[in-house]
Amino acid sequence: MSDCIFCKIIAGEIPTPMVYQDEDLVAFPDINPKSPTHLLVVPRKHIPRLAELTEQDTVLAGKLMLAIGNIARQVGIAEQGFRVITNNGGFAGQDVPHLHFHVLGGKPMGWSPV
Repeated sequence: MSDCIFCKIIAGEIPTPMVYQDEDLVAFPDINPKSPTHLLVVPRKHIPRLAELTEQDTVLAGKLMLAIGNIARQVGIAEQGFRVITNNGGFAGQDVPHLHFHVLGGKPMGWSPV
């Protein structure tokens, strides 16, 4: 999608330091972090939001979940604990209409939303 900022980051049109990338997903720091470690894990495939995943995305969805755990270990937040958040639609606070997961760690978390 040409006007999607995450699609532009994935395509390399917007330089972004990648923490992880493979053929299906990328992970990079959030530009407005809410914790010492705040990464975004984003599928390369443009899926507007979680509720728009389909049966054909089952393998991709599983890969995203496994990658989040591996990325948390890679950046050193897995042992202490980390939070994973995804917002589904504007009413839920989703600012970028491309499925993404916030991975937050590095400090104790309260129950308030991001």
